[in-house]
Amino acid sequence: MLTNTFVLYLSTVLIWGSTFIAIPLQLGEVPGDVSIAYRFGLSALVLMFWCSLTRRNMRFGFRQHLWMAGQGLMLFGFNYMLVYQASADITSGLIAVVFSTIIVMNIINGALFFGNRVPRAVIAGAALGLVGICLVFLPEVRALDADGTTLRAIILSLVGTFITSFGNMLSARNQSSKLPVMQSNAYGMAYGALTLALIAWGRGEAFVFETTWTYTGSLVYLALVGSVLGFGSFLTLLGRIGPERAAYCMVLFPIVALALSTVFENYTWTAEAVAGVSLVLAGNLLVIVPRQQLLRVLRIFRPAVSRHAK
Repeated sequence: MLTNTFVLYLSTVLIWGSTFIAIPLQLGEVPGDVSIAYRFGLSALVLMFWCSLTRRNMRFGFRQHLWMAGQGLMLFGFNYMLVYQASADITSGLIAVVFSTIIVMNIINGALFFGNRVPRAVIAGAALGLVGICLVFLPEVRALDADGTTLRAIILSLVGTFITSFGNMLSARNQSSKLPVMQSNAYGMAYGALTLALIAWGRGEAFVFETTWTYTGSLVYLALVGSVLGFGSFLTLLGRIGPERAAYCMVLFPIVALALSTVFENYTWTAEAVAGVSLVLAGNLLVIVPRQQLLRVLRIFRPAVSRHAK
């Protein structure tokens, strides 16, 4: 059980840390909404084929479909509309750092929807995280253009993150109601893809396809690895250990994303960025790690700090 949980955790960190670098490759000739519809439409087809192959039950009632549709719109629809728009203006690593604030959002939403108590550490963690994000974005904020493109991208990322957190609550509710993860994802991705396709059609966007290796390869990677495997791993983990603890993987995947952004997007680390990421990670750890364990760690390092000060 512990080994399986660790595998799910590690898979989520590595997969989602890498998907942020693939999303910008979807931006270009194909409109963002259409690319998202392609991505989750392909993911839904793969999952439904697998469910059929493994003879899983695909019959659910109307109310169950409504809950799966809600999960799909939040996790595989509206949130990605905003993330894809933000990806056009800021690097993938920076979006991943913003997305890590979902760890605080999950705990706050858990209190609102499930009555979980919000400890004081959450408030302190949120404060550290917000200060950290401001530091990470400081160079971009200093160079804001007249129309505030970077600021708009930051806001889009934060709103998209909150929608994702709400989707996590719906997934936790669905799993507690015995809706299986794989089937819920299959239908949820189908509903999300259909909704995005209808929005794109309503906007008059062209349903074109870019036949380059870059676009096709990133689409297949996002659909099969990022969506089918990534969401399958995370939502299984969420149902097993709860949304608050499952969100702990968000502490690490911004580091994966920023590392890849450094290599592929020429992201430049500044002193502010290092300090900001450190504060974001510290805030997330403060939220997740039990108070007694934090105090124990501080006691271990206190003698060394005192000797250094002398």
